[in-house]
Amino acid sequence: MAQASGYFKTSYGQELRLIETTTQKVALAAFVVVLLVYPFFAKPFFLDLANQVFLAVIAASALMLLTGFAGQISLGHAGLLAAGAFTTGILYKEVGAPFWVTLPASAVVGALLGLVFGLPSLRLKGLYLAVTTLALHFIVAYAGGEYETKRGYSTGVSVSPPSLFGFELTQGRHWYFVLLAFDVLVVLFCLNLVRSRTGRSFIAIRDHDTVAEALGIPVKRTKLLAFVISSVLTTLTGSLLAYYQGFVTIQAFTIYLTIEYVAMVIIGGSGSMLGAILGAVFVVLFPHVIEAAIRLVPASRHLVNDAFAINFAAFGLIMVLFLIFEPLGLVGIWRRLRDYFLLWPFRQTAVGKGG
Repeated sequence: MAQASGYFKTSYGQELRLIETTTQKVALAAFVVVLLVYPFFAKPFFLDLANQVFLAVIAASALMLLTGFAGQISLGHAGLLAAGAFTTGILYKEVGAPFWVTLPASAVVGALLGLVFGLPSLRLKGLYLAVTTLALHFIVAYAGGEYETKRGYSTGVSVSPPSLFGFELTQGRHWYFVLLAFDVLVVLFCLNLVRSRTGRSFIAIRDHDTVAEALGIPVKRTKLLAFVISSVLTTLTGSLLAYYQGFVTIQAFTIYLTIEYVAMVIIGGSGSMLGAILGAVFVVLFPHVIEAAIRLVPASRHLVNDAFAINFAAFGLIMVLFLIFEPLGLVGIWRRLRDYFLLWPFRQTAVGKGG
C-alpha cells in the first residue's frame, strides 16, 4: 500500500491550524516556559526592555494590520499613541478615572480617530494618504501640548500605577505578566483576523482594490474597518504606556516614533504577524546593542556621548539595507533558514548534482 511522503495539508482544517506539527508544539511549549520564568531571573534593566518590547508588539501589530495587510499607509501612529496616552492622563487627572474606565475610553477615542482619518483613504492612496494621516500626528501633538501648557504640567501629566483586582502594578515583574497577557490576546486576535474573511478582504484590497471591488468586497467599508481596528489597538497601547511610564508628555511622541514603527513593519517583514513581533524586538533592542558595542570597543568609547546620533544614523542605514537587500525583512530570513533545515540534505544534493 502506497503511503504519502513529505508534509502535506489535505483539508481546510489543517490550513487554518496555528500550530501544525509536533515540532512546532514542542518549540512553542519551550518558548512559553522561557517567557514565564524570565522575569524571576532577569535584572530590572532587562525586565524593562522586555516590557518595552511587549508594548511595541501591540502597536506594531496594529500598524501591520493597516499597512502590511490592508495596504493603507499611515504616518499618524505616534499621534494615535499620544491620543491614547493623553486620554488616560486627562481622565485620571481631571476625574480620577480608574484603569477600567481609561482603557475603554482610549479605545473609543481610537475608534473615532480611525474613522475620521480613515475617510481620506476612500479617495486617496499612497503618498497623498500618508500626508493626510501625518496631519493626525500634528493635530494630536498640538492638542496635547496645549493641555499641558494650560494646566501647568510642564514636566508631563503624572499617572499613578493602576490597580487590577485590588493589586497595584508597581513593579516591573507585575507589568511583565500584564503586558504579556495583552500581547497574547492581541496577537491571537490579529492572527485570526487576517485568516478570516475580513483579513482576506484586507489582502485583496492591498493587492488591487479595483479587482477586490469587482469580486464583491465592500472596499470603502473594509478600508474604514482597517483604520478603526488599527487605531483602537494603537490607542490602547498608548494608554498602557501612560500607566507603565507613570507620566504623559507630548515630547515623547515625536515623528521619529512613527518612523520607528514603520521600520518595525519594514524590517520585520510586511504582511506577516511574525514580522511585526520580530520588527518590534529588533527596533527596541537595536539602540541598546549599538550602545553596548560602543562601550565594549576600547577605540570607540569616546563616542558614548554621541550614542544617540550614532543610533539614528545606524537605524537609517539598517532600514536602507533591508529595503535593498532583504525586502521580505526578518521573516524572509527566518523562512529561508526554516526551509533549509526542513529540506536538508535534499536541497544540497540537488544543488550539488546541478552544479
